[in-house]
Amino acid sequence: MYKVLIADDHPLFRDAIVHILGTSFPESTTHETEDIATTLAFAKDNEDIDLIMLDLNMPGMSGLNGLLDLINECPTTPVVVVSAENKKQVILQTIAYGAVGFIAKSSSKEEISEAIATVLEGNIYLPADIIRTQTTPNAKHESPLLPEMLSSLTRRQLMVLKCMTKGEANKQIAYNLNVSETTVKSHVSSILKKLGVSNRVQAVLGCSGIDFNQYLKR
Repeated sequence: MYKVLIADDHPLFRDAIVHILGTSFPESTTHETEDIATTLAFAKDNEDIDLIMLDLNMPGMSGLNGLLDLINECPTTPVVVVSAENKKQVILQTIAYGAVGFIAKSSSKEEISEAIATVLEGNIYLPADIIRTQTTPNAKHESPLLPEMLSSLTRRQLMVLKCMTKGEANKQIAYNLNVSETTVKSHVSSILKKLGVSNRVQAVLGCSGIDFNQYLKR
C-alpha cells in the first residue's frame, strides 16, 4: 500500500489524481494539501509518505524555492513535480534540485498512471521530449563520489545505497533488507549527510561506475 500526498491548489486536479491512484493503485491512501506551508507541515509529521506530488504554482511556492524547501526538510521522501510548466530549463532544474520526476498536467490519464508507477518503483520520470534534450550545454554533470566518502559509510548504509542505485524505493529496500521503512529512511538521511549531497538523486548519480562489492568485502 502506498501513501501519497497530493499538493495542489486546484480541487478538480486533485480529484483527478485521486481517481487515477484509486484505479491504478487501489490499495493506496491519498492526502491533500493546497499550499506549500501545509505541505511542509504534513510531510514533517508523516515520515512514512511514499510520494509527494507537488504543483509548482501553489500559494507560497515562490518559483522553485518551495520545492527546495520541501527537499531540504524531507530529503528521504520522493517528490515528483506535477505542473503546467513547459520550459525545458525549468523542468530539468526540478530534477537537479532533487525531484524524482516531472509530470506535465497536460498528460493523459494513462501517461500520468505510468509516470506514477515509474517513480513509485524508484526510478526517475521525465516526459519523452525532455529526455531527448538532457545533454544540453547547460546540463550539469554530477561529480563522482570520492572513495573516502564511501568508506565512511557503514556496511548497512552501503547496502542501502547499492539498492538506491538499482532504482529501488524505500519500501522495496526495506523488504529486501528485512528492516522497517523508517530504518531505511534513517539510513538514507545518514548517507546523504556523509556523501555531502542534498538528495538521493545526486547520491545515485555520483555512484556511477562504483563497485559496491569492493567496499562490502572490508
